[in-house]
Amino acid sequence: MKQVVALALDGVMTYDLACAVQAFRHGPGKTGEAVGFEMRTCGVRPGPVWTPNGFELRVDEGLEALTSADIVVVPGIGLPTLPPADEVLDALRVASARGATMVSICVGAFILARAGLLDGRPATTHWAYCDEFAELFPAVKLDPAALYVDDGDVLTSAGLSAGMDLCLHIVRRELGAGVAADLARWNVTPPHREGGQAQYIPDALGGNDFPGALAATMAWAAANPTAVSDVSALAGHALMSERTFIRRFKAEVGTTPRRWLEAQRTVRARELLETTELPVEVVAAQFGFGSVTALRVHLRAATGTTPAGYRRSLRR
Repeated sequence: MKQVVALALDGVMTYDLACAVQAFRHGPGKTGEAVGFEMRTCGVRPGPVWTPNGFELRVDEGLEALTSADIVVVPGIGLPTLPPADEVLDALRVASARGATMVSICVGAFILARAGLLDGRPATTHWAYCDEFAELFPAVKLDPAALYVDDGDVLTSAGLSAGMDLCLHIVRRELGAGVAADLARWNVTPPHREGGQAQYIPDALGGNDFPGALAATMAWAAANPTAVSDVSALAGHALMSERTFIRRFKAEVGTTPRRWLEAQRTVRARELLETTELPVEVVAAQFGFGSVTALRVHLRAATGTTPAGYRRSLRR
């Protein structure tokens, strides 16, 4: 029986904590008990724990609970860049050093990183905090697109519901796919989600504000994707030679015209997949991909999933 201890610090995000509770404390069947795990929740010390969700929690154990944990789960807190107390970081380091599996949910990765447990290792966190995370912890191999990252004895998840994805993965890893599938059904959630969190990140390329002297040409191309067969069409609209246009474009936009055009087509295709029931073939043709295969390649590169998978996840 694996001993799971979740660490609830002041400011704990209760949704993150609940993912662990649903995976490691509750389970399917009349007993409502998890299979293969015993879970407790601790704080820095016994007593009330403040949350930003409009209520307090109360825990019966302090940091000493981590000394017996096989798995330590660290949910995020409302101010993720706020450094935890040294005693918290020391307790996490000790738990890791004696062989506990360390798990963070959402911005809980900031806490593991503060303890130095992610240095040199792959990890992820909520996409909205990836820039801050990368700036604070450059030694971590951050993957902003992943739903979760399993690096053996250290596992991290992206935001919110990705915590359940990671917890189900741990159940699958420890007890097998059948147990994880039963638990997923009990929680009315997929046993495994296709793709990564890249499909949920708002794409800045979808706006209508374009920089510099090439703004008119970029706006025209974004509005008429099928009229732009290649870079020469962009250069012609801008009344420049292709070589001059490519040089100017890279200087002003920071990427090549071809990559920008492909990204624009992908953004527009994503919008149609989200908001309409048009066949994928029509979406591909409408935005100049030439084939469903080309759309599939570019969409997978941008979001980690297929057109059908993207539509299932993001259908409005």
